[in-house]
Amino acid sequence: MALSLSKVQEAAPALVSLYKSAGVSLQKHGMSGQRVAVYLVLDYSGSMKPYYQDGSVQALADRVLGLSANLDDDGRVPVVFFSTDIDAETDIALADHQGRIDRIVAGLGHMGKTSYHLAMDAVIDHYLDSGATAPALVVFQTDGGPINKLAAERYLCKAAKLPIFWQFIGFGDPGSRQFEFLRKLDELDVPSKRPVDNAGFFHAGKDPRRVPDAELYDRIVAEFPTWLSAARAQAIVR
Repeated sequence: MALSLSKVQEAAPALVSLYKSAGVSLQKHGMSGQRVAVYLVLDYSGSMKPYYQDGSVQALADRVLGLSANLDDDGRVPVVFFSTDIDAETDIALADHQGRIDRIVAGLGHMGKTSYHLAMDAVIDHYLDSGATAPALVVFQTDGGPINKLAAERYLCKAAKLPIFWQFIGFGDPGSRQFEFLRKLDELDVPSKRPVDNAGFFHAGKDPRRVPDAELYDRIVAEFPTWLSAARAQAIVR
């Protein structure tokens, strides 16, 4: 169940417009009333430093909170920070969202490289350990390709048997070859590689904060309903 508007107003008045915008997008895509566990995965590799400094990562976290408040009722989103390894597993909450990303990052160490599969493993473990019965939507942000492409592909294919959909978001130059692998992941064959198409990908560009809220939400949820139908048809989602 979604959180009510009044609860969002009370806990996080600054996020009310995001909550409303996300609700419009969910209604447009036939997802109103759908319960979904929302996760956020954040790239903490060295090249991401400018996006932490200019507030782009915090802005994405706020937008994901606004989305989650329409899909779940606990007011929290589990967050995984990753680089060469897992840098942090924590959460963001409506009541404590302002400046939350800076506070987490202040306690982290060196910004490393990019290991998708470790972040995916962390999300899968959290989801399975949580005992959740609702399907999951993972907003997976990165500004480049992984150091181990084979491992990332294997994890995505294995995860296709779980009720988890991975929505990858690219920060940076849309023309960069860094994103060729994510395009490949998005288009992996069904059913020879995986039982259902369990991933999407889009670019948020060099300044992700400039993507309008409505557009960002539309792009985050656009492929989820198709996946949900296919996953239900194969009893991946019950």
